[in-house]
Amino acid sequence: MKKVVITFGVISGLILAILVWVNTGLLCDGDVISLDYAMFIGYASMLIALTMVFFGIKSYRDNYSGGRVTFWKAVQIGLLISLIASIFYFLGAMSYSAANPGFDERFLAKWTEHSIGKIQAAGGTQAEIDEVHQSVEMMRTFFKNPLLFFLVCLMEFLPVGIIVTLISAALLRRRELLPAAPG
Repeated sequence: MKKVVITFGVISGLILAILVWVNTGLLCDGDVISLDYAMFIGYASMLIALTMVFFGIKSYRDNYSGGRVTFWKAVQIGLLISLIASIFYFLGAMSYSAANPGFDERFLAKWTEHSIGKIQAAGGTQAEIDEVHQSVEMMRTFFKNPLLFFLVCLMEFLPVGIIVTLISAALLRRRELLPAAPG
């Protein structure tokens, strides 16, 4: 199981880290995509990377477990793959930020402008605008503290990983077949 988890976790994580770099570059430094589509693209990237959960469970079932895997063993494999991928997600985001000085501030400025623009377009109040400024300050704190940022990355990625794991485990489980009844 260890080999499957590490192999598919690393593949999933590398896919995710590369997509973090591409998407973040397109969003913040290239101005190619808007913040309105950023969340969709981010979660689509997670789903692409998490296909490795399905293939990891399938590989374990077919190659190491005699064609059978229980639901809970499949969940265990999927969650471990997701955990490894989430570490790469964090490392991808941190390395992008390190390689692009000032990225955090550019992103926060863009996020602030976007959020306030939406509030103003909807006829929002000053209290709502103040909430945006408070949330931006909280995000700034997260960006500056690697442990907090890691926790944010986990909270973004692991729920998707859990859902993909549960679906994959349900689709791929095979129990021990009972022998045919005599006669």
